[in-house]
Amino acid sequence: MLTRLSIRNIVLIEALELEFRGGLGVLTGETGAGKSILLDALGLVLGNRAETSLVRAGEDKASVSATFEFAQLPGTVSEVLDDAEIECEPGEPLILRRSLKVDGGSKAFVNDQPVSVALLRDLSAALVELHGQHDDRGLVNPRGHRLLLDRFAGADVAGVAAAWMAWRAAEDRLAAARERVENAKADQDLLIAHLAELTAIEPQAGEEARLAETRAAMQKGERLSGDLEELRHLWEGSDSPLAAMRVAARRLDRIAAEHPLLTEALSALDRAVIEAGEAEDKLADAAEALVHDPAELDRAETRLFELRAIARKHRCEVDDLPSKMREFRAALDSIEGGEAELDALIEAARKAGQTYRDKSSILHKARLEAAKALDAAVAAELPPLKLDSARFRTLVTELPEERWSASGSDAVEFLIATNPGADFAPLGKIASGGELSRFILALKVALAEKGGAAAMIFDEIDRGVGGAVASAIGERLARLAEGGQVLVVTHSPQVAARGRTHYAIHKTSEGTVTRTSVSLLDNDARQEEIARMLSGAEVTPEARAQADRLLEDL
Repeated sequence: MLTRLSIRNIVLIEALELEFRGGLGVLTGETGAGKSILLDALGLVLGNRAETSLVRAGEDKASVSATFEFAQLPGTVSEVLDDAEIECEPGEPLILRRSLKVDGGSKAFVNDQPVSVALLRDLSAALVELHGQHDDRGLVNPRGHRLLLDRFAGADVAGVAAAWMAWRAAEDRLAAARERVENAKADQDLLIAHLAELTAIEPQAGEEARLAETRAAMQKGERLSGDLEELRHLWEGSDSPLAAMRVAARRLDRIAAEHPLLTEALSALDRAVIEAGEAEDKLADAAEALVHDPAELDRAETRLFELRAIARKHRCEVDDLPSKMREFRAALDSIEGGEAELDALIEAARKAGQTYRDKSSILHKARLEAAKALDAAVAAELPPLKLDSARFRTLVTELPEERWSASGSDAVEFLIATNPGADFAPLGKIASGGELSRFILALKVALAEKGGAAAMIFDEIDRGVGGAVASAIGERLARLAEGGQVLVVTHSPQVAARGRTHYAIHKTSEGTVTRTSVSLLDNDARQEEIARMLSGAEVTPEARAQADRLLEDL
Protein backbone atom coordinates (compact mmCIF):
# COMPACT_ATOMS: atom_id res chain seq x y z
CA MET A 1 0.00 0.00 0.00
CA LEU A 2 0.96 3.68 -0.26
CA THR A 3 2.60 4.60 3.07
CA ARG A 4 4.28 7.95 2.40
CA LEU A 5 3.99 10.84 -0.02
CA SER A 6 6.71 13.51 0.00
CA ILE A 7 6.13 16.68 -2.03
CA ARG A 8 8.54 19.57 -2.64
CA ASN A 9 7.68 22.81 -4.49
CA ILE A 10 4.54 21.61 -6.30
CA VAL A 11 2.27 24.61 -7.06
CA LEU A 12 1.13 25.83 -3.60
CA ILE A 13 2.92 23.11 -1.66
CA GLU A 14 6.35 24.16 -0.42
CA ALA A 15 7.17 21.01 1.54
CA LEU A 16 4.81 18.27 2.64
CA GLU A 17 5.27 14.85 4.21
CA LEU A 18 2.18 12.64 4.35
CA GLU A 19 1.96 9.22 5.96
CA PHE A 20 -0.90 6.92 4.99
CA ARG A 21 -2.38 3.82 6.57
CA GLY A 22 -4.47 0.93 5.40
CA GLY A 23 -8.25 0.99 5.20
CA LEU A 24 -10.28 3.99 4.13
CA GLY A 25 -8.52 7.36 4.28
CA VAL A 26 -10.45 10.54 3.54
CA LEU A 27 -9.12 13.93 2.45
CA THR A 28 -11.33 16.96 2.99
CA GLY A 29 -10.99 20.69 2.75
CA GLU A 30 -12.69 23.78 1.47
CA THR A 31 -13.04 24.29 -2.25
CA GLY A 32 -9.76 25.61 -3.65
CA ALA A 33 -7.72 24.42 -0.69
CA GLY A 34 -5.50 22.34 -2.97
CA LYS A 35 -6.91 18.82 -3.00
CA SER A 36 -6.28 18.58 -6.74
CA ILE A 37 -2.64 19.53 -6.18
CA LEU A 38 -2.13 16.37 -4.14
CA LEU A 39 -3.56 14.28 -6.96
CA ASP A 40 -1.44 16.13 -9.54
CA ALA A 41 1.66 15.46 -7.44
CA LEU A 42 0.79 11.82 -7.11
CA GLY A 43 0.10 11.62 -10.84
CA LEU A 44 3.55 13.08 -11.56
CA VAL A 45 5.35 10.39 -9.57
CA LEU A 46 3.17 7.71 -11.20
CA GLY A 47 4.37 8.72 -14.67
CA ASN A 48 1.89 11.33 -15.85
CA ARG A 49 3.05 14.07 -18.20
CA ALA A 50 5.41 16.53 -16.53
CA GLU A 51 3.80 19.98 -16.78
CA THR A 52 6.17 22.85 -15.92
CA SER A 53 3.22 24.70 -14.39
CA LEU A 54 3.50 22.25 -11.46
CA VAL A 55 6.77 23.85 -10.30
CA ARG A 56 6.13 26.29 -7.48
CA ALA A 57 6.58 29.94 -8.48
CA GLY A 58 10.10 31.20 -7.80
CA GLU A 59 11.62 27.69 -7.59
CA ASP A 60 13.93 25.96 -10.07
CA LYS A 61 12.66 22.44 -9.58
CA ALA A 62 10.08 20.28 -7.85
CA SER A 63 10.04 16.69 -6.71
CA VAL A 64 7.62 14.03 -5.49
CA SER A 65 8.38 10.65 -3.96
CA ALA A 66 5.90 7.91 -3.09
CA THR A 67 6.72 5.00 -0.82
CA PHE A 68 4.89 1.68 -1.10
CA GLU A 69 5.21 -1.21 1.34
CA PHE A 70 4.08 -4.79 0.87
CA ALA A 71 4.23 -8.02 2.79
CA GLN A 72 4.96 -9.53 -0.62
CA LEU A 73 5.48 -7.71 -3.91
CA PRO A 74 2.53 -8.04 -6.33
CA GLY A 75 3.41 -10.31 -9.24
CA THR A 76 3.08 -7.59 -11.87
CA VAL A 77 5.33 -5.23 -9.91
CA SER A 78 7.90 -7.96 -9.43
CA GLU A 79 7.92 -8.74 -13.16
CA VAL A 80 8.42 -5.08 -14.11
CA LEU A 81 11.27 -4.73 -11.60
CA ASP A 82 12.92 -7.94 -12.79
CA ASP A 83 12.78 -6.81 -16.41
CA ALA A 84 14.41 -3.51 -15.39
CA GLU A 85 16.98 -5.37 -13.21
CA ILE A 86 15.93 -3.46 -10.10
CA GLU A 87 16.22 -5.33 -6.82
CA CYS A 88 13.62 -5.03 -4.09
CA GLU A 89 14.04 -7.47 -1.24
CA PRO A 90 10.99 -8.84 0.63
CA GLY A 91 9.93 -6.33 3.26
CA GLU A 92 11.92 -3.53 1.62
CA PRO A 93 9.89 -0.44 0.65
CA LEU A 94 9.46 0.45 -3.01
CA ILE A 95 10.21 4.15 -3.50
CA LEU A 96 9.21 5.99 -6.67
CA ARG A 97 10.64 9.47 -7.19
CA ARG A 98 10.22 12.07 -9.90
CA SER A 99 11.92 15.45 -10.22
CA LEU A 100 10.84 18.24 -12.53
CA LYS A 101 12.79 21.33 -13.59
CA VAL A 102 11.18 24.62 -14.48
CA ASP A 103 12.69 24.31 -17.99
CA GLY A 104 10.73 21.10 -18.54
CA GLY A 105 13.38 18.47 -17.87
CA SER A 106 12.40 15.59 -15.60
CA LYS A 107 14.04 12.51 -14.09
CA ALA A 108 12.55 9.34 -12.67
CA PHE A 109 13.93 6.94 -10.06
CA VAL A 110 12.90 3.64 -8.49
CA ASN A 111 14.74 2.85 -5.26
CA ASP A 112 17.26 5.57 -6.23
CA GLN A 113 18.02 3.85 -9.54
CA PRO A 114 17.41 6.03 -12.65
CA VAL A 115 14.58 4.69 -14.81
CA SER A 116 12.40 5.80 -17.68
CA VAL A 117 9.05 7.51 -17.13
CA ALA A 118 7.52 4.61 -19.06
CA LEU A 119 8.70 2.28 -16.30
CA LEU A 120 6.92 4.43 -13.70
CA ARG A 121 3.74 4.12 -15.73
CA ASP A 122 4.16 0.34 -15.94
CA LEU A 123 4.53 0.14 -12.17
CA SER A 124 1.72 2.58 -11.43
CA ALA A 125 -0.83 0.35 -13.15
CA ALA A 126 -0.31 -2.23 -10.40
CA LEU A 127 0.30 0.24 -7.58
CA VAL A 128 -2.51 2.81 -7.80
CA GLU A 129 -5.93 3.05 -9.39
CA LEU A 130 -6.86 6.71 -9.67
CA HIS A 131 -10.53 7.38 -10.45
CA GLY A 132 -11.38 10.99 -11.05
CA GLN A 133 -13.95 13.16 -12.76
CA HIS A 134 -12.26 12.78 -16.13
CA ASP A 135 -10.76 9.33 -15.70
CA ASP A 136 -9.62 7.81 -19.00
CA ARG A 137 -7.79 4.88 -17.51
CA GLY A 138 -8.64 1.97 -15.27
CA LEU A 139 -12.23 0.80 -15.54
CA VAL A 140 -13.11 3.31 -18.24
CA ASN A 141 -10.46 1.94 -20.59
CA PRO A 142 -11.80 -1.19 -22.37
CA ARG A 143 -8.26 -2.60 -22.60
CA GLY A 144 -8.47 -3.55 -18.92
CA HIS A 145 -11.99 -4.97 -18.93
CA ARG A 146 -10.99 -8.46 -20.07
CA LEU A 147 -8.43 -8.76 -17.27
CA LEU A 148 -10.97 -7.66 -14.66
CA LEU A 149 -13.58 -10.13 -15.90
CA ASP A 150 -11.01 -12.94 -15.90
CA ARG A 151 -10.07 -12.15 -12.31
CA PHE A 152 -13.73 -12.18 -11.37
CA ALA A 153 -14.18 -15.51 -13.13
CA GLY A 154 -11.01 -17.06 -11.74
CA ALA A 155 -10.43 -18.25 -15.30
CA ASP A 156 -7.46 -20.27 -16.55
CA VAL A 157 -5.90 -17.43 -18.52
CA ALA A 158 -2.40 -18.77 -17.86
CA GLY A 159 -3.29 -22.07 -19.52
CA VAL A 160 -4.63 -20.25 -22.57
CA ALA A 161 -1.52 -18.07 -22.71
CA ALA A 162 0.73 -21.14 -22.54
CA ALA A 163 -1.28 -22.83 -25.30
CA TRP A 164 -1.00 -19.67 -27.41
CA MET A 165 2.78 -19.53 -26.97
CA ALA A 166 3.08 -23.23 -27.84
CA TRP A 167 0.95 -22.71 -30.96
CA ARG A 168 2.95 -19.65 -32.05
CA ALA A 169 6.21 -21.58 -31.50
CA ALA A 170 4.90 -24.51 -33.56
CA GLU A 171 3.82 -22.18 -36.35
CA ASP A 172 7.23 -20.45 -36.28
CA ARG A 173 9.02 -23.80 -36.58
CA LEU A 174 6.73 -24.77 -39.42
CA ALA A 175 7.35 -21.49 -41.26
CA ALA A 176 11.12 -21.86 -40.87
CA ALA A 177 11.01 -25.43 -42.17
CA ARG A 178 8.86 -24.40 -45.12
CA GLU A 179 11.34 -21.69 -46.00
CA ARG A 180 14.23 -24.15 -45.83
CA VAL A 181 12.44 -26.66 -48.05
CA GLU A 182 11.40 -23.99 -50.55
CA ASN A 183 14.96 -22.65 -50.72
CA ALA A 184 16.29 -26.16 -51.16
CA LYS A 185 13.77 -26.93 -53.89
CA ALA A 186 14.72 -23.75 -55.71
CA ASP A 187 18.32 -25.03 -55.79
CA GLN A 188 17.42 -28.66 -56.47
CA ASP A 189 18.09 -28.62 -60.24
CA LEU A 190 21.42 -26.91 -59.71
CA LEU A 191 22.38 -29.42 -57.01
CA ILE A 192 21.54 -32.31 -59.32
CA ALA A 193 23.65 -30.79 -62.12
CA HIS A 194 26.60 -30.19 -59.80
CA LEU A 195 26.42 -33.70 -58.39
CA ALA A 196 26.17 -35.25 -61.87
CA GLU A 197 29.22 -33.28 -63.00
CA LEU A 198 31.27 -34.36 -60.01
CA THR A 199 30.05 -37.96 -60.22
CA ALA A 200 31.17 -38.09 -63.86
CA ILE A 201 34.67 -36.92 -63.07
CA GLU A 202 34.90 -38.95 -59.81
CA PRO A 203 37.58 -36.92 -58.03
CA GLN A 204 39.77 -38.82 -55.60
CA ALA A 205 41.52 -37.57 -52.50
CA GLY A 206 45.22 -36.85 -53.25
CA GLU A 207 44.69 -37.23 -56.98
CA GLU A 208 45.94 -33.74 -57.84
CA ALA A 209 49.32 -34.37 -56.22
CA ARG A 210 49.73 -37.74 -57.96
CA LEU A 211 48.82 -36.29 -61.36
CA ALA A 212 51.11 -33.31 -60.89
CA GLU A 213 53.98 -35.61 -59.96
CA THR A 214 53.39 -37.89 -62.97
CA ARG A 215 53.10 -34.93 -65.31
CA ALA A 216 56.33 -33.40 -64.00
CA ALA A 217 58.17 -36.71 -64.45
CA MET A 218 57.00 -37.11 -68.04
CA GLN A 219 57.86 -33.49 -68.84
CA LYS A 220 61.35 -34.10 -67.42
CA GLY A 221 61.73 -37.22 -69.60
CA GLU A 222 60.93 -35.14 -72.64
CA ARG A 223 63.67 -32.68 -71.74
CA LEU A 224 66.31 -35.48 -71.16
CA SER A 225 65.44 -37.58 -74.19
CA GLY A 226 67.63 -35.49 -76.57
CA ASP A 227 70.71 -35.72 -74.36
CA LEU A 228 70.25 -39.48 -73.98
CA GLU A 229 69.98 -39.89 -77.73
CA GLU A 230 73.31 -38.10 -78.23
CA LEU A 231 74.93 -40.28 -75.60
CA ARG A 232 73.52 -43.38 -77.29
CA HIS A 233 75.27 -42.38 -80.54
CA LEU A 234 78.52 -41.87 -78.64
CA TRP A 235 78.42 -45.29 -76.99
CA GLU A 236 77.18 -47.28 -79.90
CA GLY A 237 79.01 -48.03 -83.17
CA SER A 238 82.50 -49.22 -84.14
CA ASP A 239 84.16 -45.91 -83.38
CA SER A 240 82.61 -45.44 -79.94
CA PRO A 241 84.94 -44.98 -76.95
CA LEU A 242 83.87 -48.31 -75.49
CA ALA A 243 84.66 -50.19 -78.73
CA ALA A 244 88.08 -48.48 -78.91
CA MET A 245 88.77 -49.45 -75.33
CA ARG A 246 87.89 -53.09 -76.05
CA VAL A 247 90.20 -53.17 -79.12
CA ALA A 248 93.00 -51.67 -77.03
CA ALA A 249 92.43 -54.26 -74.31
CA ARG A 250 92.70 -57.14 -76.82
CA ARG A 251 95.94 -55.79 -78.25
CA LEU A 252 97.44 -55.18 -74.80
CA ASP A 253 96.47 -58.67 -73.75
CA ARG A 254 98.83 -60.11 -76.42
CA ILE A 255 101.86 -58.30 -75.07
CA ALA A 256 101.08 -57.90 -71.37
CA ALA A 257 103.09 -60.97 -70.38
CA GLU A 258 106.24 -59.31 -71.67
CA HIS A 259 106.51 -56.90 -68.81
CA PRO A 260 104.88 -56.51 -65.36
CA LEU A 261 103.86 -52.94 -66.02
CA LEU A 262 101.94 -54.02 -69.09
CA THR A 263 100.12 -56.53 -66.98
CA GLU A 264 99.09 -53.80 -64.57
CA ALA A 265 98.04 -51.59 -67.46
CA LEU A 266 95.89 -54.43 -68.84
CA SER A 267 94.18 -54.87 -65.47
CA ALA A 268 93.38 -51.21 -65.30
CA LEU A 269 92.06 -51.17 -68.84
CA ASP A 270 89.87 -54.22 -68.15
CA ARG A 271 88.36 -52.43 -65.18
CA ALA A 272 87.67 -49.38 -67.29
CA VAL A 273 85.99 -51.54 -69.95
CA ILE A 274 83.84 -53.18 -67.29
CA GLU A 275 82.79 -49.82 -65.75
CA ALA A 276 82.15 -48.33 -69.14
CA GLY A 277 79.92 -51.29 -69.88
CA GLU A 278 78.05 -50.75 -66.66
CA ALA A 279 77.61 -47.07 -67.58
CA GLU A 280 76.24 -48.18 -70.95
CA ASP A 281 73.73 -50.44 -69.20
CA LYS A 282 72.67 -47.64 -66.87
CA LEU A 283 72.18 -45.28 -69.77
CA ALA A 284 70.03 -47.89 -71.47
CA ASP A 285 67.99 -48.40 -68.31
CA ALA A 286 67.57 -44.62 -67.92
CA ALA A 287 66.50 -44.27 -71.49
CA GLU A 288 63.97 -47.05 -71.05
CA ALA A 289 62.70 -45.55 -67.76
CA LEU A 290 62.26 -42.12 -69.32
CA VAL A 291 60.38 -43.42 -72.28
CA HIS A 292 56.63 -42.34 -72.01
CA ASP A 293 53.57 -42.31 -74.14
CA PRO A 294 52.77 -38.73 -75.25
CA ALA A 295 49.06 -39.61 -75.13
CA GLU A 296 49.45 -40.54 -71.47
CA LEU A 297 50.94 -37.08 -70.76
CA ASP A 298 47.99 -35.50 -72.57
CA ARG A 299 45.57 -37.56 -70.51
CA ALA A 300 47.28 -36.58 -67.24
CA GLU A 301 47.31 -32.90 -68.18
CA THR A 302 43.68 -32.99 -69.32
CA ARG A 303 42.59 -34.69 -66.08
CA LEU A 304 44.54 -32.22 -63.96
CA PHE A 305 43.09 -29.21 -65.80
CA GLU A 306 39.54 -30.62 -65.45
CA LEU A 307 39.92 -31.14 -61.71
CA ARG A 308 41.34 -27.67 -61.16
CA ALA A 309 38.66 -26.05 -63.30
CA ILE A 310 35.79 -27.66 -61.40
CA ALA A 311 37.48 -26.80 -58.11
CA ARG A 312 37.60 -23.14 -59.15
CA LYS A 313 33.92 -23.37 -60.11
CA HIS A 314 33.01 -24.50 -56.60
CA ARG A 315 35.57 -22.21 -54.97
CA CYS A 316 37.43 -24.93 -53.19
CA GLU A 317 40.64 -26.96 -53.35
CA VAL A 318 40.85 -29.99 -55.65
CA ASP A 319 41.22 -32.26 -52.63
CA ASP A 320 37.91 -30.85 -51.26
CA LEU A 321 35.91 -32.02 -54.30
CA PRO A 322 35.00 -35.41 -52.77
CA SER A 323 33.54 -33.61 -49.70
CA LYS A 324 31.64 -31.29 -52.07
CA MET A 325 30.05 -34.36 -53.61
CA ARG A 326 28.97 -35.55 -50.17
CA GLU A 327 27.64 -32.06 -49.37
CA PHE A 328 25.51 -31.97 -52.53
CA ARG A 329 24.17 -35.47 -51.85
CA ALA A 330 23.28 -34.45 -48.28
CA ALA A 331 21.50 -31.32 -49.55
CA LEU A 332 19.44 -33.37 -51.97
CA ASP A 333 18.68 -35.92 -49.25
CA SER A 334 17.59 -33.08 -46.94
CA ILE A 335 14.94 -32.03 -49.45
CA GLU A 336 13.26 -35.39 -49.15
CA GLY A 337 13.89 -35.47 -45.38
CA GLY A 338 12.70 -31.87 -45.08
CA GLU A 339 9.40 -32.73 -46.71
CA ALA A 340 8.94 -35.56 -44.22
CA GLU A 341 9.83 -33.18 -41.37
CA LEU A 342 7.39 -30.67 -42.83
CA ASP A 343 4.54 -33.16 -42.58
CA ALA A 344 5.38 -33.75 -38.90
CA LEU A 345 5.55 -30.01 -38.18
CA ILE A 346 2.24 -29.39 -39.94
CA GLU A 347 0.63 -31.98 -37.71
CA ALA A 348 2.29 -30.54 -34.59
CA ALA A 349 1.07 -27.03 -35.46
CA ARG A 350 -2.44 -28.36 -36.10
CA LYS A 351 -2.51 -30.08 -32.71
CA ALA A 352 -1.14 -26.98 -30.94
CA GLY A 353 -3.75 -24.82 -32.64
CA GLN A 354 -6.52 -27.20 -31.64
CA THR A 355 -5.30 -27.20 -28.04
CA TYR A 356 -5.44 -23.40 -28.03
CA ARG A 357 -8.92 -23.43 -29.56
CA ASP A 358 -10.16 -25.90 -26.96
CA LYS A 359 -8.77 -23.90 -24.06
CA SER A 360 -10.05 -20.64 -25.55
CA SER A 361 -13.49 -22.16 -25.93
CA ILE A 362 -13.51 -23.15 -22.26
CA LEU A 363 -12.33 -19.66 -21.33
CA HIS A 364 -15.04 -18.12 -23.52
CA LYS A 365 -17.74 -20.09 -21.70
CA ALA A 366 -16.26 -19.12 -18.32
CA ARG A 367 -16.31 -15.47 -19.38
CA LEU A 368 -19.94 -15.67 -20.43
CA GLU A 369 -20.92 -17.18 -17.08
CA ALA A 370 -18.81 -14.64 -15.17
CA ALA A 371 -20.32 -11.80 -17.22
CA LYS A 372 -23.82 -12.80 -16.08
CA ALA A 373 -22.70 -12.97 -12.44
CA LEU A 374 -20.87 -9.64 -12.65
CA ASP A 375 -23.86 -7.94 -14.29
CA ALA A 376 -26.09 -9.17 -11.45
CA ALA A 377 -23.59 -8.07 -8.77
CA VAL A 378 -23.26 -4.58 -10.27
CA ALA A 379 -27.03 -4.29 -10.73
CA ALA A 380 -27.50 -4.94 -7.01
CA GLU A 381 -25.14 -2.05 -6.20
CA LEU A 382 -26.73 0.56 -8.48
CA PRO A 383 -30.05 1.48 -6.73
CA PRO A 384 -28.44 2.53 -3.41
CA LEU A 385 -26.08 4.76 -5.42
CA LYS A 386 -29.03 6.63 -7.01
CA LEU A 387 -28.58 4.84 -10.31
CA ASP A 388 -31.95 3.08 -10.21
CA SER A 389 -32.65 3.45 -13.92
CA ALA A 390 -29.18 2.51 -15.02
CA ARG A 391 -28.30 -0.86 -16.45
CA PHE A 392 -24.91 -2.52 -16.71
CA ARG A 393 -23.80 -5.15 -19.21
CA THR A 394 -20.55 -7.03 -19.73
CA LEU A 395 -20.21 -7.62 -23.47
CA VAL A 396 -18.13 -10.66 -24.44
CA THR A 397 -17.45 -10.78 -28.20
CA GLU A 398 -15.69 -13.56 -30.05
CA LEU A 399 -12.91 -12.16 -32.25
CA PRO A 400 -11.88 -13.27 -35.74
CA GLU A 401 -8.85 -15.57 -35.77
CA GLU A 402 -6.42 -12.88 -36.90
CA ARG A 403 -7.12 -11.02 -33.62
CA TRP A 404 -6.66 -13.98 -31.27
CA SER A 405 -3.93 -13.58 -28.67
CA ALA A 406 -2.46 -15.02 -25.49
CA SER A 407 -5.54 -13.59 -23.72
CA GLY A 408 -7.87 -15.77 -25.74
CA SER A 409 -10.30 -15.23 -28.58
CA ASP A 410 -12.63 -12.68 -26.92
CA ALA A 411 -12.98 -8.93 -26.56
CA VAL A 412 -14.58 -7.74 -23.33
CA GLU A 413 -16.15 -4.35 -22.70
CA PHE A 414 -18.26 -2.89 -19.92
CA LEU A 415 -21.35 -1.04 -21.19
CA ILE A 416 -24.01 1.03 -19.46
CA ALA A 417 -27.38 2.53 -20.22
CA THR A 418 -28.31 5.33 -17.84
CA ASN A 419 -31.94 5.79 -18.84
CA PRO A 420 -34.83 3.37 -19.47
CA GLY A 421 -34.96 2.36 -23.13
CA ALA A 422 -31.55 3.89 -23.89
CA ASP A 423 -29.02 1.89 -25.86
CA PHE A 424 -25.95 0.49 -24.13
CA ALA A 425 -22.72 2.41 -24.72
CA PRO A 426 -19.17 2.46 -23.31
CA LEU A 427 -18.79 3.76 -19.76
CA GLY A 428 -16.91 6.95 -20.53
CA LYS A 429 -19.18 8.07 -23.36
CA ILE A 430 -22.50 8.44 -21.62
CA ALA A 431 -21.81 8.69 -17.89
CA SER A 432 -21.45 12.09 -16.28
CA GLY A 433 -18.59 12.65 -13.84
CA GLY A 434 -20.65 11.77 -10.78
CA GLU A 435 -22.39 8.84 -12.46
CA LEU A 436 -19.09 7.53 -13.78
CA SER A 437 -17.51 7.57 -10.31
CA ARG A 438 -20.49 5.77 -8.82
CA PHE A 439 -20.50 3.20 -11.61
CA ILE A 440 -16.82 2.60 -10.96
CA LEU A 441 -17.50 2.23 -7.25
CA ALA A 442 -20.27 -0.29 -7.95
CA LEU A 443 -17.93 -2.21 -10.22
CA LYS A 444 -15.09 -2.14 -7.70
CA VAL A 445 -17.39 -3.42 -4.96
CA ALA A 446 -18.64 -6.20 -7.25
CA LEU A 447 -15.04 -7.05 -8.14
CA ALA A 448 -13.81 -6.84 -4.55
CA GLU A 449 -11.43 -9.59 -3.41
CA LYS A 450 -10.66 -10.39 -7.04
CA GLY A 451 -7.38 -8.49 -7.13
CA GLY A 452 -6.42 -5.05 -8.36
CA ALA A 453 -4.01 -2.24 -7.62
CA ALA A 454 -2.38 -1.90 -4.22
CA ALA A 455 -4.15 1.41 -3.55
CA MET A 456 -7.35 2.96 -4.93
CA ILE A 457 -7.97 6.69 -5.00
CA PHE A 458 -11.35 8.27 -5.72
CA ASP A 459 -11.61 11.96 -6.48
CA GLU A 460 -14.94 13.48 -5.42
CA ILE A 461 -16.95 10.35 -6.12
CA ASP A 462 -19.79 11.91 -4.13
CA ARG A 463 -20.12 15.05 -6.23
CA GLY A 464 -23.75 16.05 -6.76
CA VAL A 465 -25.24 13.61 -4.26
CA GLY A 466 -26.00 13.69 -0.56
CA GLY A 467 -28.04 12.11 2.19
CA ALA A 468 -28.74 8.41 1.75
CA VAL A 469 -26.77 8.17 -1.49
CA ALA A 470 -23.67 9.71 0.08
CA SER A 471 -24.09 7.36 3.02
CA ALA A 472 -24.32 4.39 0.61
CA ILE A 473 -21.19 5.60 -1.14
CA GLY A 474 -19.35 5.86 2.16
CA GLU A 475 -20.49 2.40 3.23
CA ARG A 476 -19.28 0.86 0.00
CA LEU A 477 -15.95 2.68 0.11
CA ALA A 478 -15.39 1.36 3.63
CA ARG A 479 -16.31 -2.13 2.51
CA LEU A 480 -13.98 -1.84 -0.47
CA ALA A 481 -11.15 -0.72 1.83
CA GLU A 482 -11.39 -3.76 4.09
CA GLY A 483 -8.07 -5.57 3.94
CA GLY A 484 -6.69 -2.96 1.53
CA GLN A 485 -6.29 0.76 1.04
CA VAL A 486 -8.70 3.31 -0.40
CA LEU A 487 -8.15 7.07 -0.37
CA VAL A 488 -11.00 9.39 -1.26
CA VAL A 489 -11.17 13.14 -1.80
CA THR A 490 -14.63 14.08 -0.62
CA HIS A 491 -16.99 16.93 0.16
CA SER A 492 -19.52 14.62 1.80
CA PRO A 493 -19.65 14.41 5.62
CA GLN A 494 -21.32 10.99 5.31
CA VAL A 495 -18.33 9.70 3.37
CA ALA A 496 -15.78 11.49 5.58
CA ALA A 497 -17.30 9.92 8.68
CA ARG A 498 -16.52 6.47 7.29
CA GLY A 499 -12.80 7.13 7.12
CA ARG A 500 -10.37 5.19 9.25
CA THR A 501 -7.97 8.12 8.88
CA HIS A 502 -8.90 11.70 8.09
CA TYR A 503 -6.66 14.34 6.49
CA ALA A 504 -7.60 18.00 6.27
CA ILE A 505 -6.24 20.20 3.52
CA HIS A 506 -5.72 23.86 4.31
CA LYS A 507 -4.68 26.90 2.29
CA THR A 508 -3.06 29.83 4.06
CA SER A 509 -1.84 33.17 2.82
CA GLU A 510 0.97 35.31 4.22
CA GLY A 511 1.21 38.49 2.26
CA THR A 512 1.67 37.48 -1.35
CA VAL A 513 2.68 33.91 -0.49
CA THR A 514 0.01 31.18 -0.52
CA ARG A 515 0.69 27.71 0.84
CA THR A 516 -1.22 24.45 0.98
CA SER A 517 -0.73 22.13 3.95
CA VAL A 518 -2.24 18.81 5.06
CA SER A 519 -2.74 17.56 8.61
CA LEU A 520 -3.84 14.25 10.06
CA LEU A 521 -6.83 14.87 12.33
CA ASP A 522 -7.37 13.42 15.77
CA ASN A 523 -10.88 12.59 16.99
CA ASP A 524 -11.75 16.09 18.20
CA ALA A 525 -10.38 17.80 15.09
CA ARG A 526 -12.16 15.26 12.95
CA GLN A 527 -15.51 16.04 14.61
CA GLU A 528 -14.90 19.74 13.99
CA GLU A 529 -14.03 19.18 10.32
CA ILE A 530 -17.15 17.08 9.69
CA ALA A 531 -19.24 19.72 11.45
CA ARG A 532 -17.74 22.35 9.14
CA MET A 533 -18.68 20.19 6.15
CA LEU A 534 -22.25 19.99 7.48
CA SER A 535 -22.78 23.66 8.32
CA GLY A 536 -20.49 25.64 6.04
CA ALA A 537 -18.41 28.66 7.07
CA GLU A 538 -19.84 28.93 10.63
CA VAL A 539 -19.75 25.74 12.68
CA THR A 540 -22.92 25.54 14.81
CA PRO A 541 -23.62 23.38 17.87
CA GLU A 542 -26.25 21.58 15.81
CA ALA A 543 -23.60 20.72 13.22
CA ARG A 544 -21.27 19.39 15.91
CA ALA A 545 -24.07 17.27 17.33
CA GLN A 546 -24.89 15.90 13.89
CA ALA A 547 -21.20 15.17 13.32
CA ASP A 548 -21.15 13.24 16.60
CA ARG A 549 -24.14 11.19 15.44
CA LEU A 550 -22.48 10.40 12.13
CA LEU A 551 -19.35 9.21 13.90
CA GLU A 552 -21.26 7.28 16.55
CA ASP A 553 -23.40 5.46 14.03
CA LEU A 554 -20.35 3.78 12.52
